[in-house]
Amino acid sequence: MYRLLTALRRGFKEKIGWKRLGIAASLLIIVLAITHLVRTLKGVDSAVLLVALTEIAPHRIALAALCVVGAFCTLTFYDFFALRTIGRNHVPYRIAALSSFTSYTIGHNIGATVFTGGAIRFRIYSDYGLTAIDVAKICFLSGLTFWLGNLFVLGIGMSWHPSAASTMDLLPDEMNRLIGIGCLAGIAAYLVWLKSGKTRRQLGQNGWKVVLPSARLTLLQILIGVIDLGFCALAMYLLMPMQPHIDFVSLAVVFILATLLGFASHAPGSIGVFDAAMLLALPAFGKEQLLATLVVFRILYFLIPFGISISIMGLREFWLNILQPWQERRRLSEACAAAAAAAAVRQPVQGREAMGRK
Repeated sequence: MYRLLTALRRGFKEKIGWKRLGIAASLLIIVLAITHLVRTLKGVDSAVLLVALTEIAPHRIALAALCVVGAFCTLTFYDFFALRTIGRNHVPYRIAALSSFTSYTIGHNIGATVFTGGAIRFRIYSDYGLTAIDVAKICFLSGLTFWLGNLFVLGIGMSWHPSAASTMDLLPDEMNRLIGIGCLAGIAAYLVWLKSGKTRRQLGQNGWKVVLPSARLTLLQILIGVIDLGFCALAMYLLMPMQPHIDFVSLAVVFILATLLGFASHAPGSIGVFDAAMLLALPAFGKEQLLATLVVFRILYFLIPFGISISIMGLREFWLNILQPWQERRRLSEACAAAAAAAAVRQPVQGREAMGRK
């Protein structure tokens, strides 16, 4: 039996591999989501959708926008926490905030977040002496913060309101409750594992090792993820139609599951996947009203931050690669001109002094 399992594992790695399996799973999620979304959109009345957009109260949009700002402010602590964990204390908070905000918004909207977000982080952190390995550790710890926060909120939500997930995963309520309890138990086991180590736990091999936060700091890490997720879910909740009523915890469960599906698909901006999951999980709401909510949420959470990030990175590159070198060349030319003028002034004076000595 052991030989059979070993042979199967070797064959899986050689013929398929986890990378190909992940790509296939992502494509499958995207195809299923887009298929469902296309079927849903066929019956949508564009006039009703426009009316639904106007029916969202301006003050609710403003409050949702404030929640989005709060979410991105919390997001800046992902990188800041990771930097302090790996001991890169010389990088200031403003740089961590810039890197976290731009790498997430640009990477998530373009897709392939691991590569695009990692490239942006390296572009920023390399000016402070960080290596590619340091950036990989930051990406890992930031991702860990995201997943711990999601699993914690999902565990509480599915344990408390298991029926909220049933419309999406089609599992019985008791099974969803067990999944929620399993999420919380997994986090508890992880904390116990961290606490029981004689020294700080490490992950990695072959020269790549990351020291994990202590159990006490991991609680702070979970809190960062929970606050970030709470702001995002609250923004969606504020934009939801008033009727029929849905409680915040149920919506948070649906929102997290839809978000995780979007991340798993690696689709740019989770487009199609996140929207289809929300429409599938909330059939009690009118299609047009729910689509109006999703459109406004996308503008607030995806499009506006993406535009801001592109502008920030564009201005930064313009400053570093064009304006700053031009200013340096200008200062250098002015210094050379001043030195030449001073030399020209000194030369006649020196000539007169020489004539006087004769």
